Amino acid sequence: MTKGGSAARFRPFLPLFLLSACGQAKPNPLVPGAAPAPPSGVSQVHGADAGVPSDASAAPSTTADAGTAAEAPPDAAPAGDCPAGMILVDTNYCSRIQRKCLSEEYSPQNHIFICHKFAKTHRCLVEEERRRFCIDQYEYPNQEGAHPAWMVSWYDAQATCALRGKRLCYESEWVSACEGPDKTPFPYGYSRDNSKCNIDNQWIKPSLAELYARGPEARARELSRLDQSARSGAVSECVSGFGVHDMTGNFDEWVTADRPRDTKSEWTALKGGAWGHVRNACRPTTTSHPPDFTYYFVSFRCCKDAKDSEAPKPRDVPDVEAADRAPIPAPVDPVGPSRTKVAREYWPRPKWAPLNR
Repeated sequence: MTKGGSAARFRPFLPLFLLSACGQAKPNPLVPGAAPAPPSGVSQVHGADAGVPSDASAAPSTTADAGTAAEAPPDAAPAGDCPAGMILVDTNYCSRIQRKCLSEEYSPQNHIFICHKFAKTHRCLVEEERRRFCIDQYEYPNQEGAHPAWMVSWYDAQATCALRGKRLCYESEWVSACEGPDKTPFPYGYSRDNSKCNIDNQWIKPSLAELYARGPEARARELSRLDQSARSGAVSECVSGFGVHDMTGNFDEWVTADRPRDTKSEWTALKGGAWGHVRNACRPTTTSHPPDFTYYFVSFRCCKDAKDSEAPKPRDVPDVEAADRAPIPAPVDPVGPSRTKVAREYWPRPKWAPLNR
């Protein structure tokens, strides 16, 4: 923060990492469970990228939003290597990449560093691996101009992809599609730009009681009030070198981790950073939530093996019965992306942070 700043600027953001946790038991991955009780208690989030409650689980997505279930038929039969609406990605992936950040911002609200500009050179510290797969061009329901699904858990997303003969993307696939053939840190290049993707929106404090309410009307009102998303493809420059849209910003997207990181996120991760002022680049990953976590800016897109596909083989990932568990929202008078964007701040680097990040 600059010397002329005030602590008052920080207070409104405190709820970003001091939100409730419900500690619900995991649902049976093969059968949608009954709606859990509303979240209660307070838990501090460590390592979260988008200011979301650490454990909050909502009602199943079949009743968690204002819309109705998607009625679109399964995707068309494959034309070439990928079905219609999907893009073939065939590239090399580096699991440990070294980049130099030329301009960074420390965000104390979420205890993260936001890189605003990367050097145009990078170094892969391990042997690269081939990735060949199909990926949805847009966030689910994978239709230009549609409102992406929200309030879905990893189970909901995986079940919905399976219904269409697909699966959730592996983390390395998602990163590969986002970085494009030129391996850029943002889908559109090397410098963070809130005019190119739906990011840096002003924060709106959620009412968790209404967001996770059992009554559909209360949920619908709150979801519409919080909705700062853009329709799929509406931000035309938010596209990677492979032609995949809206990968950073807009919604956080569920993926399946190539390998488990901890006992909390287990085999899952979130990518993209949603529409707030967070690390909206291709590499950052949020692993502070369990697979049954749902929230108002959490969505997904699907992937699929291509001919001669080369993909990771994660272990201990549960099978999920194919089902339509991602209703398409129909928000009433959503606020949309904020006209005024969150400006970069200049908080001092904390003493615990290493100098070479």
